Amino acid sequence: MNIPQNLLYSKSHEWVLFLDETTVRIGITNTAQQLLGDLVYINLPEVGDAVVSGETFADVESVKAVSDIFSPVTGEVSAVNEELKDNPQFMNSAPYESWLIEVKNLSDREALLNAEQYAKICAEEEGH
Repeated sequence: MNIPQNLLYSKSHEWVLFLDETTVRIGITNTAQQLLGDLVYINLPEVGDAVVSGETFADVESVKAVSDIFSPVTGEVSAVNEELKDNPQFMNSAPYESWLIEVKNLSDREALLNAEQYAKICAEEEGH
C-alpha cells in the first residue's frame, strides 16, 4: 500500500499537503485511483470558489462511473491544476504528484488523518 508519511488524509481517500500554515494542496490517494479505474475526465472548481470540509468540490469520470471528490478542509480555492483537464490519466499514473486544487484561508481541518490512521481505514475497507 502506497501511503506517503508526509501527507495527511481523509476517510474519503483524499490527500492533503501543507504548503504553509494556511495553504494546502489536495489530491486523491493511490487507493482512490485504484478504486476509480482509468480516469477520462476531471471537473474542477474555479479559483475563488469556496470549499467546505466533507462536501463535494470536484468530480471525476472513469471508465467505470462518475465519482465525487470531497474536500478534506474548508477554505478558498487558490489554484487549480489545469494540466489535469487535458491529461486526467496523470491521476492514475502519479496520484501523489497530480494535485487537484490548492486551498487557502484554511479552517475545519480537524478530521485529517496521519498515514498510520489512513492505512488502518484502508485495511478495514479491504476486509483485512
